Amino acid sequence: MKNLTADQLNNLDHEALVNMILSQQEEISKLDHTLQLFMEEVADAKRHRFGRSTESFEPDGQISFREIDGEFVFFNETEAVCDEEAEETPAPRIKPRRPSGKKENDLRNLKVIKTTPYYMNTEELESTFGNEGYKQLPDEILRRYYFVPAKVGIEEIHVGVYAGKKSEKVVKAKFPTYLMRNCLNSPSLESGIINAKFLNSMTYYRIEKQLQADGINVTRQEMARWTIATSERYLSIIYDCLHKRMYDYHVLHADETPVLVSKDGRPAGSKSYMWVYKTGHLYEHPIVLYEYQKTRNTSHPRKFLKDFSGVCMTDGYQVYHTLEKEREDLTIAGCWAHTRRRFDEALKAMPRGSQKGSLAYKALAMIQAIYNTDNPLKELPPNERKERRQLAVRPLVEAYFAWCRENEGRISKKNKTGEGISYSLNQEKYLKVFLDDPYVPLDNNSALSLVYFYPHLLSRCA
Repeated sequence: MKNLTADQLNNLDHEALVNMILSQQEEISKLDHTLQLFMEEVADAKRHRFGRSTESFEPDGQISFREIDGEFVFFNETEAVCDEEAEETPAPRIKPRRPSGKKENDLRNLKVIKTTPYYMNTEELESTFGNEGYKQLPDEILRRYYFVPAKVGIEEIHVGVYAGKKSEKVVKAKFPTYLMRNCLNSPSLESGIINAKFLNSMTYYRIEKQLQADGINVTRQEMARWTIATSERYLSIIYDCLHKRMYDYHVLHADETPVLVSKDGRPAGSKSYMWVYKTGHLYEHPIVLYEYQKTRNTSHPRKFLKDFSGVCMTDGYQVYHTLEKEREDLTIAGCWAHTRRRFDEALKAMPRGSQKGSLAYKALAMIQAIYNTDNPLKELPPNERKERRQLAVRPLVEAYFAWCRENEGRISKKNKTGEGISYSLNQEKYLKVFLDDPYVPLDNNSALSLVYFYPHLLSRCA
């Protein structure tokens, strides 16, 4: 609308003036809504960049549910852990009593090395006690850890070689097989490299410097070649065996995360994906396998899960739902941690004073109630867990989805709260699977935590 002069405004009739004000209100409302979305996006971006990667929600009178989702290595880990303890423990803090027998329990599996005893000689004793005489009491025993750094040397193996006097037949005595022929690498050295690289997260450069300090001159290029060869020759057999054994389980977790790869035949920095598959958390001996792929399409889980029959717990990625439609023996279960995430992001983007009473707060409180009711059932036998879920958990789940349908049209789907409600309703079928199957957990957290910290050695490349 073009700007009007004062005379033009004075000459407007009542109806035209009302219509103009209503039009202006509508424009202001649209601008206000756009501004709110922009502020939410800015707040969410700042939280992702500068905030902690912990999702927590503590409604009044309820036990907190916390999901750890993010990086595992911190530059300032000591300070971060100290801050978390300070936040979670109210002052004044009473120092807990150390449980009795802790030291003996810590030391029971360590070999005891007896050193040279220390005694006073006769002259020292007579000088101390004089004519009084003395008697020897039981020894005072001092204990401390005994640590010896890595011992390095050359293992020289002599193998007998024999030949017939009249024939050219030559035989050798049996000897331990080599890890790689005509190579100085040994099982002990390779296990040390693998432990440093994939368990302690050391770079090959640091491992190289540490080995040089111990007297072993091995370049990081050699270590990389050795590790790849060892993985292909030996660990791949273990991987294939575990892959087949994974099909014997009823519940699997699956997830994938993007990784940037510098050398795989594509331009540097091309996005690839690391897929993770894990057996359900209720099983005694879990199996975790990783699979590197250049894309995120359906063909990868289709091939990996081709002989699996059961329930696969995932996020809302459509690829898994496509697989379920293709097969009758595969059920996809939804993840409640992904469901609550959008509401958590919406709540953190709001000013603290306006959080309570918001739709995001109410959604989180309802999901919190579902977790608080279901978590104590983990230790129950499967049949009893299923029965209790039907009696206590199902009403809460049904109430949550009824609340979502009631509020679906009240808020824009473009903001985080609207996204959360829309996501919940779209995933309702999958989010309810756990109610009828006692082996299915509420969320995919066990796979979510693993996908950010994957060991390269137990991953298969396409």
